[in-house]
Amino acid sequence: MIFGRSERGKHPVEPVTLKILVAGGFGVGKTTLVGAVSEIKPLRTEELLTEAGRPVDDTTGVEGKNTTTVAMDFGRITLREDLVLYLFGTPGQDRFWFLWDELATGALGAVVLADTRRLEDSFAAVDYFERRSIPFLVGVNCFDGADRYPSQSVRAALDLDPNVPLVLCDARDRESVKDVLIGVVQHAMAYATDRRAAVTT
Repeated sequence: MIFGRSERGKHPVEPVTLKILVAGGFGVGKTTLVGAVSEIKPLRTEELLTEAGRPVDDTTGVEGKNTTTVAMDFGRITLREDLVLYLFGTPGQDRFWFLWDELATGALGAVVLADTRRLEDSFAAVDYFERRSIPFLVGVNCFDGADRYPSQSVRAALDLDPNVPLVLCDARDRESVKDVLIGVVQHAMAYATDRRAAVTT
């Protein structure tokens, strides 16, 4: 019997699945980013902000925010037929940081979302990934009405190493988020290659 395509072509390609974290401070757009790009209905663990939490939930700059992620956001995107990303959005408040170690297990890399109105809220995420040698990219979420600053000024304010990518993005826009995710995968792959080369030399 003659087949119209090769035996290999008869079987679907088994995709490589990679885990990416989406981190950053409270209200920077992590839940929005995961929702904008996920091809499945995102899993969300959002709860309403309460009066009891007001003393510890700093809503300065995000006064209109009335929910918060208490465990994680989860979504999935297929970048290519053979490449699928699983996205895990971390909670932003200090009191939920104990979850980060669990979420970071097995992660290829991370996106640290930053808001130029509250850059200091991103310091903890940057420090976290630097200390654990997890490659990350900084995505500056361009909020409506927020001042725009040159990339070099933001890099200096965050005290980023020169090899850490920094990009401007819109967490609401699917194509913008896809560019961010492609960037972090490329950076993580290059980072892994450099580390292997350092070990063998």
